[in-house]
Amino acid sequence: MTSPSAIGRLLLVPNTLDLGTSDSPAIDAVLPTAVLQTAARLLHWVAEDAKTTRAFLKRVDAVAPLARPLQAIDIRELPRPAKGAHAAASPVDLSPLLAAALAGSDIGLISEAGLPAVADPGALLVATAHRLGIGVEALPGPSSLTLALAASGLNGQSFAFLGYLPTDAGQRNARIQALQQQSRRERQTQIAIETPYRNAALMAALVDALAPDTQLSVACGLTLAQGWCLTRSVAQWRLQPPEFGRHLPAVFLWLAC
Repeated sequence: MTSPSAIGRLLLVPNTLDLGTSDSPAIDAVLPTAVLQTAARLLHWVAEDAKTTRAFLKRVDAVAPLARPLQAIDIRELPRPAKGAHAAASPVDLSPLLAAALAGSDIGLISEAGLPAVADPGALLVATAHRLGIGVEALPGPSSLTLALAASGLNGQSFAFLGYLPTDAGQRNARIQALQQQSRRERQTQIAIETPYRNAALMAALVDALAPDTQLSVACGLTLAQGWCLTRSVAQWRLQPPEFGRHLPAVFLWLAC
């Protein structure tokens, strides 16, 4: 059996929130220096997408030189989650992705944006690491959900992250109304996200389904120079809907009165 001292760790490395847009801030303006130095020394990674992880490491290299050339760094991708009828099938065995840690090397887990394993499929790899006795350490960095909640002025003592709402209009409307009742009953802030090109559609659905006095906050392009966060009543949003950049991620939060 491998001794605990010989086992590497799974390090949850935060990514920036800008999705690599052309006007991205300098990486050391968003991520702590110690995190960048740790990322620079890692030789093994598990990622949602290898291409964007290489782009991330190029940005890291400009601040903290990589321990090896980028081409020599091992980057493995998480399997794509199953959809539809296949979603309930037996889970994929992710233990092969952690072989380097079992052999004594640290592995970095990275998301496309923000903290790995939060609103992110990487949670399954973290669960596998715990099952195998591999230590897990989350490194500090930005999370769009907590940044948006903090800036919203809504209830930060009780909140629920909902992920993506249904795309079917009828199902989405019913879901929003049910969540509004829960928010009113429990004084709980509800938080949802959407792919950037559908931000305007979700906003329209929210202002249509929510009560006029419900407080609705929108945080868009967090950490970017053109980022913003506004909290208004639904009635106010109906008079002046926001404009979204097509490629800017957004977080939607609401609290019913």
